[in-house]
Amino acid sequence: MFHLAYFMQGSSAQAWHSPWAGSIGKEWSKPDFHIDCARALERAKFDYVLYEDLYYVPDYWKGTTDIYVEQAISVPRLDTMVLTPVVAHATSHIGVVPTLPTFAFEPYLLARQVATLDLLSQGRGAWNVVTGTSDGAIRGFGKDQLLEPEERYKQAGEFVDVVKQLWNSWEPDAIVDDVENGVFADPSKVHVVDFEGEYYKSKGALVSGPTPQGTPVIAQAGASAGGLELAAKHADTIVGVAATVEGMKTYRDTVRSLMEKHGRNPDDCKILFLINPVVAATKAEVEAKLAEITEHAHANIERELADHAKRMGVDISGLPLDEPLTQELLDGLHTRGHISHLEKFVARANGRTLRQVAFDFWRFPIPPEVVGTFDEVADRLEEIVNEVGGDGFLISPHGVGTTRRYIMEITEGLVPVLQRRGLTRTEYSSTQLRENLLAF
Repeated sequence: MFHLAYFMQGSSAQAWHSPWAGSIGKEWSKPDFHIDCARALERAKFDYVLYEDLYYVPDYWKGTTDIYVEQAISVPRLDTMVLTPVVAHATSHIGVVPTLPTFAFEPYLLARQVATLDLLSQGRGAWNVVTGTSDGAIRGFGKDQLLEPEERYKQAGEFVDVVKQLWNSWEPDAIVDDVENGVFADPSKVHVVDFEGEYYKSKGALVSGPTPQGTPVIAQAGASAGGLELAAKHADTIVGVAATVEGMKTYRDTVRSLMEKHGRNPDDCKILFLINPVVAATKAEVEAKLAEITEHAHANIERELADHAKRMGVDISGLPLDEPLTQELLDGLHTRGHISHLEKFVARANGRTLRQVAFDFWRFPIPPEVVGTFDEVADRLEEIVNEVGGDGFLISPHGVGTTRRYIMEITEGLVPVLQRRGLTRTEYSSTQLRENLLAF
């Protein structure tokens, strides 16, 4: 068996001009869409929904925010720490994972907010740890630029250490609720944190009390060397990205080896690889979808390039659109931001035109390609897991955003096939996220 989770990119606004988007352009800020999606994913027994976030309006295309605002590229966004309790209240088993960057919080505040989420959801709270990849994100907080990547991850490691100590300041059974003897909580089981590191200081116990899971689940997307170390030391679930099945296996083996180095059992962390399945009931419907995707790819070249410029933190609007990109031009691209995305972009761009690269990324944004009927995609996922060794997949929509139709194709079309084959769960084993992750 393998695990399934869902990667909610942006807010629902990003799908405003997609087929089957309905009236999302007018209703993107209402909770109904996210509640509907989470309930459908819960019926399909997904482990969790991870909510991506962004903390600024990008200006990496022609030096302005115009195209990002006009086309709803990554904006507007709902604050995931506010959104997830709303979703948790409307569900009962699925985990909710807000993305909270270390640059935007102090450890005590984040520890308290995530602990409260875990309490209100009765053990389904989590934290997707990110350090930030764009200087634009931190300027809204009155600072000029992020730390260099190596130091950024060093700081983030200390941040997570503080947060975990605060979560553990209350022992799980500290609250005794002994009315007869007049004792609500046992003081001997509440411990004062006295932390002083290179970047942070914190003293005192966490005011929110013990959390249902002991410590809420930690998610991370380790890509760089620093990210891999952070994930291997702390993460309970990892977002894996690899271009090939062989790359997936190498990535998983690397993470598991690093976990052992940190004295952890590799089976305690589930690595879910990000995929963009294109699925339908029949081959004819699949072909029609691919034709539609091709048509949209041709029509959205500039939009796609602007999105990649944002991801890389590099304005590529000055590069020639229809001339082969030379190695000299590609060597001139440098970033302080998302280095792995820049490397991926350069690898696909070598010897091709910018238009061709944009077209290719739109058609298949996250290789390897997973395309076919429900049975064909189920075959492919089973093959991948058998070759990689586990642990499952983080499903993300193909295109610019999630629609209710896509959620139904996955939950009502693909998942029942996986369940009939015994590949994914048909019932939750627990109401708590960590226990569901560790169930197999």
